[in-house]
Amino acid sequence: MERMRIKQAEELIKKACVKQKKTMIKEPEEGIINVKLFENAIKELIRAEEYIYKSLPYHRLSKKDASGFCQHILKAREKIDKILADFKVLEMEDLEDKIRELSLNTLIITTKSDVKKALIKRGIEAPQIIVTGAPLSIEDMKKINPKIPEKTLENIKKKIEHTKDNIERKIKKMNIKRVIVLAEPNPTSKLIGERAKKLYNAKIILDKNPKEITYNKLIKILSK
Repeated sequence: MERMRIKQAEELIKKACVKQKKTMIKEPEEGIINVKLFENAIKELIRAEEYIYKSLPYHRLSKKDASGFCQHILKAREKIDKILADFKVLEMEDLEDKIRELSLNTLIITTKSDVKKALIKRGIEAPQIIVTGAPLSIEDMKKINPKIPEKTLENIKKKIEHTKDNIERKIKKMNIKRVIVLAEPNPTSKLIGERAKKLYNAKIILDKNPKEITYNKLIKILSK
């Protein structure tokens, strides 16, 4: 059964590689297969395949399911394009360079270290990312936990002030023109986003899995 599913996924990969109008397809050159990328592309397509069975018998997807389906396809396509670029079949624009260029004078606030790692991997410079697990005000902290002990609140207050000082220092020192909050859609992230919008006119992007954000989606966010 698993072998059959992998075979189906391989067929989907072939279809995903169909020549597009403005894509320059060249003869393959000698190269090395990035097996991990290939395996990850297959996994994404297998995840996408679940929507085919889920949507039987008409294969019509709701907006929410369409979003999930297309995210898996886009992630697979991203990996497939990189494999084809390794064999010089595709001439790919360096997406990391593009992200680096688009993110100039931008500060990104997030809530988890693994999101920071993912953003750095995609081309954002480390100094342009701030990670905070706490809201940006004591009032917001009390909204999350009204029964929080006063002693604990004092320690959190110091962390909040340190985070805000760090943000403001970077805004001045790095000539930041734009602040973006990129985090998961939970109560803490929403409060961080709302407070950052008031304090720094931040743009709020709440994504259910920001550490898996695609290059193209990040480019779209940074282009607005």
